[in-house]
Amino acid sequence: MSAEPIVVGVLLDRPGPPGPMIDVMRGVVEAAVASGRIDRPVAFVIEPTVGLPEGTAANVTAGFHRLVAQDALVIMGPTVTDNGLVATELADAARIPCCNWTGSDRTRSEWMFHYQIGSLEDEPHLLAARLASLGHKRVALIQDRSPIGNRYGAFFESATERLGIRITSKTLISPIAEDLTQTVRDVRGGEIDALVYLGLGLSAGTLGGAMADADWHPPVFANSALMFGFANPSWVTNWEGWTYVDAWSEKNARLQSLLAAYPDGASVFPMTVAAGDDMGQLLVEGLAGAEILTRAAVKESFERIKCLPAALGEPGTTMGFGHWDRAALKGGFILLRQWVGGRSVVVT
Repeated sequence: MSAEPIVVGVLLDRPGPPGPMIDVMRGVVEAAVASGRIDRPVAFVIEPTVGLPEGTAANVTAGFHRLVAQDALVIMGPTVTDNGLVATELADAARIPCCNWTGSDRTRSEWMFHYQIGSLEDEPHLLAARLASLGHKRVALIQDRSPIGNRYGAFFESATERLGIRITSKTLISPIAEDLTQTVRDVRGGEIDALVYLGLGLSAGTLGGAMADADWHPPVFANSALMFGFANPSWVTNWEGWTYVDAWSEKNARLQSLLAAYPDGASVFPMTVAAGDDMGQLLVEGLAGAEILTRAAVKESFERIKCLPAALGEPGTTMGFGHWDRAALKGGFILLRQWVGGRSVVVT
């Protein structure tokens, strides 16, 4: 008799198809099944929802419960911090191991593990240090009015205070703002050295358009929101010269070996490939290391993962969890990049 498959749930909270990240993650797990590392088939059940900010927390909750009802042994997702905060409580209540790929350390708990694609808490310090190194002492801050924006803003204010950088103005905007013309008019009136944007990223496209229309081009610094430029190349035109935080590096040998599998000229976002491979590795170790295929045993298996080489981040970045340690990536997993001529390049 063939063994019944392990059910892995994937909770998607952004509009659109699953994308290549899920395909890469699935491929890593399927390879482990083919090699015998995992001794039975693995069935991926994908639950698409439209979570915050465009959708609702209720959509995320309903999608999570549908995966639990389909006997998922583990759930991967969601990706937006707002929805990660919702799912964290659901994971603990259902006592099911989950691993989200949001940006906040608040999306961690007993049953919720965290693969950090960016960091709401660390990125502001990286940006503030860059501002200080360039001699920028007065900055205007435009920030999403959301849990993501608020978390970024609080840590940015702490970082700038420590480094002697003055925030001359702080403007809160909707994370789904469609017109920021007046915001640009208001902010550009101040005497500043640089502009800082902090948020999810949807409003960053709108901000870039409004600044281009106003022919205003101050030095701009942003969080990892500008990774949206890979999915929206038209936005990048208005982000020329903008410095931002990203999580992939050309120097990472594991990532380069993964990208070599793609044909020349293929359009691929390196971070998508890296994250899919990393989360696939975590899944394989969590499932293969479980002493018995129960949710509690998979949780304990995740806690024993140590020193896995990561495709995301600088060379030497590793992955692992532990008892009360729910942050997967260890080491230099974020770095500064800049949009130049339509390409993302490393800031040296």
